[in-house]
Amino acid sequence: MITLTKRLKKEAESRNNSGTQVKHEHPAPKRISIRDKLLIKEVQEMEQTIPSTCRVKFDNPDALHDFSVIIQPDEGFWKNGKFLFHVVINEDYNISPPIVKCLTKLWHPNISEEGEICLSLLRQNSIDGLGWAPTRKLKDVVWGLNSLFTDLLNFEDPLNIEAAEHYRKDRNSFEIKVREYVNQFAKR
Repeated sequence: MITLTKRLKKEAESRNNSGTQVKHEHPAPKRISIRDKLLIKEVQEMEQTIPSTCRVKFDNPDALHDFSVIIQPDEGFWKNGKFLFHVVINEDYNISPPIVKCLTKLWHPNISEEGEICLSLLRQNSIDGLGWAPTRKLKDVVWGLNSLFTDLLNFEDPLNIEAAEHYRKDRNSFEIKVREYVNQFAKR
């Protein structure tokens, strides 16, 4: 984050100094996209306000549009698990939502075993009216993902129908299968 901020400042200074007749050996700096300008502010805000059960990791600090979210629930069925999500933000952000995939295999009614996620705010258009809007921010995405392990857990409108039916038929057996997945794929 700070690296991108420094780069923006250097580019601004370079443009201001270009009025002098000094030749630069480097090509003109690449324009910073609107997405990247928004992300500088949003990433700082997100890092200050995310739940204590979440961490954000940037493999490349210059690529704020590509990062991971690690969620370690401290309550509920998935307690003591460690779940990794990959977040990619397209150039048309904040008009369109980030693309999020769960990289940790788990038994969950709202996350498929392949990593697809059923969360209204990740949809461009949603029936419930709670889908993505330009007023949403990255912190909302992290809070939403975290809530899938607690208060947004939804057995009535599942993506993984088999997991939801399993819960409805035999809650104890569902919990056992969740623990097996946590132990096998999501150990801390």
